[in-house]
Amino acid sequence: MSKEVCDELLGKVGPLITKVDTHLRMSIGPAERLAICLRYLATGDSYATIAFSYRVGRSTVAVIVKEVAGAIWTALVEECMPVPQVEDWRAIAAGFQERWEFPNCVGAIDGKHVVIQAPANAGSLYFNYKSTHSLVLLAVVDAEYLFRVVDVGGFGRSSDSGSLRNSAFGESLRDGSLQLPPDTVIAGSERRGPLPHVFVGDEAFPLLDNLLRPFPGRHLTRERRLFNYRLSRARLVVECAFGILSTQWRMLRRVITTSPEVTELCVKAACVLHNFLRRKTIDMPSRTPIARSTDEVTPTLCDAPRMGSNNATRQSIQQRETFCSYFNEEGAVRWQANVV
Repeated sequence: MSKEVCDELLGKVGPLITKVDTHLRMSIGPAERLAICLRYLATGDSYATIAFSYRVGRSTVAVIVKEVAGAIWTALVEECMPVPQVEDWRAIAAGFQERWEFPNCVGAIDGKHVVIQAPANAGSLYFNYKSTHSLVLLAVVDAEYLFRVVDVGGFGRSSDSGSLRNSAFGESLRDGSLQLPPDTVIAGSERRGPLPHVFVGDEAFPLLDNLLRPFPGRHLTRERRLFNYRLSRARLVVECAFGILSTQWRMLRRVITTSPEVTELCVKAACVLHNFLRRKTIDMPSRTPIARSTDEVTPTLCDAPRMGSNNATRQSIQQRETFCSYFNEEGAVRWQANVV
């Protein structure tokens, strides 16, 4: 992070973390408070180590990290991770078509386990299949490795499919309130009719009308193996985004010893800071400009109840077969025959 970018970040977050001086003591300035929080996110060092480095109390570091992480999310989320609208989804789909030759794709979805110290009296809620305790970060990433939707706080015992089912994003995906663009005819494939805009995920996710997953099994036809390759090629952006995130903010590479509530704030702050810095690198506007009416209300993703089974519908199965046929015929790329 350059000095100019750090100053810009301080200008956005500073008003939310500034404290008032009193007759008894001078407050810690916003620049130092931001530096302490960024030090924790970037290194994952213990509070004691950071307290010794900045000559403040350990409990002071704990309070600062919690407050500043929440302030970073509040200050940057509307600019760097707004709720996507129809035109935003169209721009994401254009990016996947241009960079990954996957039409009508509005994001790659996956989950990441953030390893934490077992909370007191939590039982096996946070115990995952890797035999560690964790929170689940569920994210949707676009073709430029930007996080478009994040959901943090799922129990580690949940699978990716369970985390999606219990998240606000999963509820919005199922009830059709994400404001995805209408079904579109793919250029050069008019005979197949309009196809929906879809997210791409791995085998852990269910097959839905707007969520594609690979064909299961080992003994697949060549056509289905080609479809799995093309889908996995587009889905890799979310894996790369998680890699970039954990490389920049190495707190995610350690066992986080804070409470689940503070861990959730820190992970959300790291995600929005990732977008903030990534947009500087690719020189991308905060969001796609769209015309808005003065009476329009920005939709929010509310808490979701538990859902039912993950059985695919006939329509979603047929849509996957249509995409499979497209990738094996008019949508084929010249090198895919040598890969599969």
